[in-house]
Amino acid sequence: MSHVAGLLLAAGAGRRYGMPKALVPLDGELLVDRAARTLTAGGCDSVLVVLGAAAAEVRARAALTGADVVVNDDWPSGMGSSLRAGLSALATRPEVDAALVLLVDLPGMTAAGVARLVAAGGRDALAMGGYGDRRGHPVLLGRDHWAGVAALADGDVGARPYLRAHRDAVRVVPVGDVASDEDLDVPAVSGTQNEDQSAS
Repeated sequence: MSHVAGLLLAAGAGRRYGMPKALVPLDGELLVDRAARTLTAGGCDSVLVVLGAAAAEVRARAALTGADVVVNDDWPSGMGSSLRAGLSALATRPEVDAALVLLVDLPGMTAAGVARLVAAGGRDALAMGGYGDRRGHPVLLGRDHWAGVAALADGDVGARPYLRAHRDAVRVVPVGDVASDEDLDVPAVSGTQNEDQSAS
């Protein structure tokens, strides 16, 4: 059985949202805790959370039950640096065969969606969630691909260049019937931020 680690990217400042999305409450739970719980419930053997903006506040307010944390000091440069930081930390753990990458601002992701990707785990795995004819999150990266992914992850671009270059090798796992990868981009009208904050 492959050891699949959940890799939760939660380092952004959420400038369009008006606050770091890791700290956004939804249904009485911070998004970072919701996502970490979803990864665990979906069968990830371990969970690593990459923090950046407001890292100290997230640590203080979030439960992060059972999750390990790495802080990406280079978070202002974009998501690519957080992905590199996470993969670098996982590379020190020889038991980990694959990383299941999830973004913190996907509240529609479910344990059932995660479980389908976890089942595809392996050191040579390369898989994405499928939503009809569209590919999306979560993204499963087998250990054999980490160095290649890290080499191409730059700015606000994560694994996309590597996945595009290896498109024919990417397994698409249908998850659209049980999950959504629609991101929480700006606060809803009835959301947690007031108008002034949400406009920033």
